[in-house]
Amino acid sequence: MPDRQLLHLVIGGELKSLQGAAEFKDLTKVDLVGAYPNYRQALAAWRGKAQQTVDNALMRYFIIHAHKLLDPESDPDHDHDH
Repeated sequence: MPDRQLLHLVIGGELKSLQGAAEFKDLTKVDLVGAYPNYRQALAAWRGKAQQTVDNALMRYFIIHAHKLLDPESDPDHDHDH
């Protein structure tokens, strides 16, 4: 039986500032890296993008736990090893 899908999104872009909450400089230039069925795959994609942009301090990538947005009643302490 396959593992349950736990949707994670990876996005990134240049921030307005390193201070305060993350706010993108230009939403039209946000990089929608992709959707992944588990945290492990999302983390691998995030690492790849973060490493490619390491020279730009304002460029940041994020993992969004979309499964929590789609199903807020789901297990809040799901295992990220899947």
